[in-house]
Amino acid sequence: MSKLWLEDTIPNPEQAVKQAVSIGDKFLDWVTNVDMWTNVLFSGIRIIILFFVSRVIIRVVSKIIDKSLARQEQSRMNVNPRRFATVAELLKNVTAVTCNFIMVLLILSEFNFHLGPLLAGAGVLGLAIGFGAQSLVKDVITGFFIILEDQFAVGDVIQTGTFKGTVEMIGLRTTRIVSPTGEVYILPNGSIASVTNYSLSNALAVVDLPMKNERNLEETVALIKQALTGIQQRDPNVISVPNVLGVQSLNTSEYVIRIVAECMPNTKGDVERQIQADVKQALEYEDMMKQAQAELAAGKEGNNEMGEG
Repeated sequence: MSKLWLEDTIPNPEQAVKQAVSIGDKFLDWVTNVDMWTNVLFSGIRIIILFFVSRVIIRVVSKIIDKSLARQEQSRMNVNPRRFATVAELLKNVTAVTCNFIMVLLILSEFNFHLGPLLAGAGVLGLAIGFGAQSLVKDVITGFFIILEDQFAVGDVIQTGTFKGTVEMIGLRTTRIVSPTGEVYILPNGSIASVTNYSLSNALAVVDLPMKNERNLEETVALIKQALTGIQQRDPNVISVPNVLGVQSLNTSEYVIRIVAECMPNTKGDVERQIQADVKQALEYEDMMKQAQAELAAGKEGNNEMGEG
């Protein structure tokens, strides 16, 4: 090993001392830099203020959401509380994410980060995601408004397009419907363009009863009214006493009497069957009484003939 190389590698003590002193002076200048520490102090205060302001905004918005959805929840009787809890949590999460994102951007600006390129990159990324998941975004947005606007609830009977059944589940992306015969339809919310809800308001049961022309109209109407007396006690789904409107249609062999009754939502079929059963029992009882009277009259005639003989 050459002596010259050793001399080059061994530092000069004086230079080492000067370098150490220079580093110490720089560190001391940095520590005693009043302007820098003043800026750090004010930046820290601003960051703390931003944090507390964002927490206050999130808390206030959450309270407003809770009160608004509480009023909306009381707007109808047939309601599923879980739906409003879902909406509340979704809105709160959106508020929290938005406030936290803005807070992070403002904190980064305190550290002299250039936000322009960051926002531009986030915009390009969001645009790419939006183009790549258009159907998913559409499903989520539609599901959000279905829940928010209370278009239908779990347990409602609805029809959308050719699909009709009872709503079993409502999600932000899909809705599950069970048909009366047991088929399960899972529909993307974005495909639900129009909905017919059979469970929101009272229904109207309509029954058309054909009668032979030989039957007297007034007697038949009176019999039907008598048969339907007290139907509200037999079937709690009936809201008001059924109204016998009269002859709906007529031909050479029969006439049709129409009966209408207001009933609870989604009970139209049950009420119609109850009306038909009550009228059928009344007709059977009338026929039985006429047959008994005819047999009684025939028996009396036979006795009279035997007495005369």
